[in-house]
Amino acid sequence: MLRFDVYSNGAPAKDIDLSGAYMFAQDSIPLRADLAAGNGQVRCMKRIPGACGLALMWEAGTAGRFLVPTTRLPERSKAYNLNVELARAQMMRIAQKREDWGLFDYPDAELLNQEFGTIRKKFIASLKASEPSAAAALADQALAEGVTLGEKMALFHADIFIQRRMATGGANWRPSFGCMVDLFSTSEEYQERLREIFDFVSLPIPWKHVEPKERQLQYAQIDSWVNWASVARKPLQAGPLLSFEPTHLPEWLYIWENDYESLRDMIYEHVQRVVERYKRQVGVWNVVSGIHAYNNFNLTFEQLMELTRMCCLLVKKLVPRRQVMIELAMPWGEYYARNQRTIPPLMYADMAAQSGVKFDAFGVKLLMGVPQDGLYVRDLMQVSSLLDEFVSFGKPVHVTACQVPSDVTPDAWDAWGGQAPVPKAGLWHQHWSPRLQAEWLHAFYKIAISKPFVESICWRDLADYEGHYIPHGGLCRNDMEPKLAYRELRSFKTKLIRETPQEPEGPEGGEAGEAAQRIVPPGLPEE
Repeated sequence: MLRFDVYSNGAPAKDIDLSGAYMFAQDSIPLRADLAAGNGQVRCMKRIPGACGLALMWEAGTAGRFLVPTTRLPERSKAYNLNVELARAQMMRIAQKREDWGLFDYPDAELLNQEFGTIRKKFIASLKASEPSAAAALADQALAEGVTLGEKMALFHADIFIQRRMATGGANWRPSFGCMVDLFSTSEEYQERLREIFDFVSLPIPWKHVEPKERQLQYAQIDSWVNWASVARKPLQAGPLLSFEPTHLPEWLYIWENDYESLRDMIYEHVQRVVERYKRQVGVWNVVSGIHAYNNFNLTFEQLMELTRMCCLLVKKLVPRRQVMIELAMPWGEYYARNQRTIPPLMYADMAAQSGVKFDAFGVKLLMGVPQDGLYVRDLMQVSSLLDEFVSFGKPVHVTACQVPSDVTPDAWDAWGGQAPVPKAGLWHQHWSPRLQAEWLHAFYKIAISKPFVESICWRDLADYEGHYIPHGGLCRNDMEPKLAYRELRSFKTKLIRETPQEPEGPEGGEAGEAAQRIVPPGLPEE
């Protein structure tokens, strides 16, 4: 068992928030544990031996309120000081990323390095403090300033690499910005907002909508959007073809939950049918999404990997010159601590990359603002570090969905029916507002496109229409009035185009993108 003493304002904490908390082992893989809080302590009953860490929601001063981890710690009889351990972990993250990003002796990073030295002295002072409450107070200062510094470093590193990508890639480097469409929003104003600033559209194809009853197919809404994209000359990213999220699965499919062979055959037929219908219009196929996290049928690890392999191979066979993508949901993997029948996201990605699955790219969803696993707020250094994990897989990455709120009030039109308390999911600097949403978009897009392997970024919802995922997360209000974030994206894209050398476009380049195909405009024949 691990025990942590928790201090707030110089005294043992009375209210300790364990929503979203989990323990993790080596390689940050979450593990099952029983967590309890009371009397100023957090008690962690883990079920495996060895050093483990704790991640939980924590106030980091003016930086915000985030889901942050400790380092991995061995068991001992004496309780750890949680405030100190969270600060220790942040110091280690900064030191590690400073090395990874080559900022340790980078001339223009001198001020950042000096700031780190000052913050580290506060942390060292917390280790020397004789009173635990005094140590906690110093550690809280070090953590708050450390989170702010970590975000500064992430943005500084992003600026450097954007300039490098522009210099080395020239006109061949052109990150694509897209948006997921609402199948039932077909007003002229909605489509004009899409046409105005987005390079491509992401077309959802939920099985639940395509085949609500077995053998009763309905493609009208999808056909309508495919035709619009063709006329508007907007490349299409489509899918997922297979997702076990409850909002994607038709009810009748559960008939086969205890018959894996029949379930596999039904999936094969569905994927084949959809791809053959739209194979000339879609450039990037989101083939398999989140089955590592949503395992509604309690399939084994081997069965999940077999479905991944089967679906990717089928799509690659049907459209060999289109890009086949595997999408990761909840990429920090908290869900694995609750359900051991799932697979940690990076382990799943590694298995797909190493076991001969025929696919071209990874997709990753980065959504924040709802107090649910995978949707708690993380700081920018954590986001940048997560994206860095994909470099080892040697595949291009598409950010297939990103979104944060623009308000903290209940949103009756969201996918949660107005029951998702946004403040409980954390804060980025302060309470969410239209301006803060725009600032986060600018920072996130800058970090994402600085990664040599990231090819595109897609916002989750264009407008706050009924069913939008993150409360107040659209770029426009439900009357299609653009928010600040919409205008910020337009400005960001315009500035990027203006600063990038303009030459005839060629094949995609980049460290991880040489084998990737560009999205082919819908309606054009394959080469």
